[in-house]
Amino acid sequence: MADTKSGRDKQARDAERRQIQRDISEARERGDELEPTPDPPTECHRRGCSEPVAFSVTERYQEETGAGAVEATAFLCVDHTAVESPMNLDDAYEGYVFHVEPVAAGDGN
Repeated sequence: MADTKSGRDKQARDAERRQIQRDISEARERGDELEPTPDPPTECHRRGCSEPVAFSVTERYQEETGAGAVEATAFLCVDHTAVESPMNLDDAYEGYVFHVEPVAAGDGN
């Protein structure tokens, strides 16, 4: 087969099509993988507090605008966690959540 411009163009299109098919196939294989979770911050979420994070406080409630459920998480020091309480009880529903979880120390403690 002679080397022609149309032959080279066809080979380039075929190679591009194969690459796209490989990319799609790989994306489908990765589709069930979870996104990596970012490391939590090291300092308390409250403004002006530089204490280390000890707990994550999460609340899930219905948005007042009717847009659906909203989930908010704050990473707090021990003192600020002690005074934290549910804020959106008026918007509580069957899926309402308020929970406090300790944050694992990054140094292995």
